[in-house]
Amino acid sequence: MTEEPRRRGRPARKAAGEGPGARERILRAARAEFAERGYDRTTMRGIARAAGVDAALVHHYFGTKDDVFAASVEISFEPALAVPEILGGSPEGIGERLVRAFLAIWENPASRAPLLAVVRSALTHDAAATVLRTFVVHRLLSKVADGLPVPDARFRTELAAAHLVGIALLRYVVKVEPLASADPEEIVRMVAPTLQRYLTEPGPPPSGAPGSSAPSGGGSGSGPRSTGGPGSASRSTGASGSGPPSGGAAEPGPPAAGATED
Repeated sequence: MTEEPRRRGRPARKAAGEGPGARERILRAARAEFAERGYDRTTMRGIARAAGVDAALVHHYFGTKDDVFAASVEISFEPALAVPEILGGSPEGIGERLVRAFLAIWENPASRAPLLAVVRSALTHDAAATVLRTFVVHRLLSKVADGLPVPDARFRTELAAAHLVGIALLRYVVKVEPLASADPEEIVRMVAPTLQRYLTEPGPPPSGAPGSSAPSGGGSGSGPRSTGGPGSASRSTGASGSGPPSGGAAEPGPPAAGATED
């Protein structure tokens, strides 16, 4: 009787710890390992040991360390995937809803700890940064941008994200005062209008378009301009000396004919 082929990476015998909830245990252990050791020092064997399973089972479920890190990122950011709740209300309140949802995730100790592990790993390792960037772009920013009825929605969403990520780094990672101990409501009050402007307000018209503020030919500038008017013509002619002076003004020089005495 031919043995049924196993999936790639599956251990030949029933792996230690395999059973209901094994994948979730591995993910919890992985998040704890990444938080404690960082991306570089975390190993698949270490994750397996912390989860109480064979290393082969970790490879079976996730493949590589990058894959298990990506799964950890997704679980850590799971509360942030509630994009419909952010976009569901009126456009006038999207800035406040976004900053409130962001702060709610970071203010909760249960979700803050794994997020800190993800961010710290991304700050110190290129592979971790790539995984985090891919997730943020495709799972978060793209969904928000698709729901914005404005030009340059993707760019606007990235501006808002950059603002929020900066707050997270200074408040929760570096812990710069007074931001680190500021009341969340005060942060909402200060930041929401800025995010609102990023996400909904129309930008300035392109240069040269009707209503743009590009300077016209007759505007003030850094020096005199020739506009073709009489004043500029007389200045130009007088400066070159190629014609008679305008306005009948006498030019210093030899006396005119008939003005000298015999």
